Amino acid sequence: MNRYESAKELYAGLGVDPDEAIRKLGNVKISMHCWQGDDVLGFENAGALTGGIAATGNYPGRARNFQELTSDIDEALKLIPGRHKLNLHASYAVTDRKVDRDALTPSDFKAWVDFAKERGLGLDFNPTFFSHPKAADSLTLSSPDPEVRHFWVEHGKRSREIAESFGRELGQVSLNNIWIPDGYKDVPADRLGPRMRLKESLDEIFSEKLDARYLCDSVESKVFGIGLESYTVGSHEFYMDYAAKNGVLCLLDNGHYHPTEKVSDKIPSLLLFSDRLALHVTRGIRWDSDHVVTFEDELREIAKELVRCDALDRVFIGLDYFDASINRVAAWVIGMRNMQKALLFALLTPHAALKKLQDEGNFTALLAMQEELKTYPYADVWDRFCEEKGVPVREGWLREVQQYEAEVLSKR
Repeated sequence: MNRYESAKELYAGLGVDPDEAIRKLGNVKISMHCWQGDDVLGFENAGALTGGIAATGNYPGRARNFQELTSDIDEALKLIPGRHKLNLHASYAVTDRKVDRDALTPSDFKAWVDFAKERGLGLDFNPTFFSHPKAADSLTLSSPDPEVRHFWVEHGKRSREIAESFGRELGQVSLNNIWIPDGYKDVPADRLGPRMRLKESLDEIFSEKLDARYLCDSVESKVFGIGLESYTVGSHEFYMDYAAKNGVLCLLDNGHYHPTEKVSDKIPSLLLFSDRLALHVTRGIRWDSDHVVTFEDELREIAKELVRCDALDRVFIGLDYFDASINRVAAWVIGMRNMQKALLFALLTPHAALKKLQDEGNFTALLAMQEELKTYPYADVWDRFCEEKGVPVREGWLREVQQYEAEVLSKR
């Protein structure tokens, strides 16, 4: 009997079918963020990152243009099981014309659409409200300057049109997610005014009703940023209420909360009141440091909530981190595969049986089972999944990345 068949027998004793878990996992699309490949710099030559964002490290081989970035993406996708999506920022427009962000059009992203079509990928989108002269003071949609606000409102409108065009071209809905860095370094004299201006700006951005078959809108909060430690305009409370009132999604980034807050605990509450949910999955160390996603407790809890709430077809899962201290292709592969591992671990969990123990008040048996499940052979099921999808099993992918580094990345 091979390892997978042995694992199937063990899981069958729990009433779990690994074949079905593999089938369900194969249907989950994760949105891989393009900005890991070049440290969030984009193609505008806008200069240093601003808005509380920093990519640390100087590992050689950073992508410097569209051709290099897409080559690296191709290499990563070869090593990640399944077929997924790419997540773009507006600053990654591929265009020969001189155009500012308030005038971007779908044509400026044709190269990305062609790339995605050839590979059967979907595309998600993010307007870029940072690293720009009109965001020099980290105030965009909430700026007291009406000209600055108008510029960024127009950028938000154009971004929705671009995302909708992605959905039309690729035949799958595109998530357009708004995050702004707006805030203040020190204690503000007015907390209400900036949020009133942000609300008015968002109302204007969302005023045009676009086709929901191709576009889904979300807004993303953050607790603080570097240089914006005291006050963030787009707080969780602001966006959660705005989303609920205006029919957009409240995107949860698990690095954007206080260290003791758990996004896994927020997921079922939002799913109770919203048809859909959007996530950016990252790993914060002491703060929103955007480390590569690892197979840690909170990642597994996030995956468990998505599975036991039966929400895999209701959630947009995107990754969001940028580590410049290690091989960037490896960073993609590690994070994507770990997100899938966490989902598989959740799919192999007998949630109904555990729920029954909780409802019966049998907390001894519940804790015992939760701990014993951690040593069940989920890795053997993961190996079978990788084999079926034609990607390297276990650390076999690392040899390919190392070869790619020697032949391609080291020569940049």
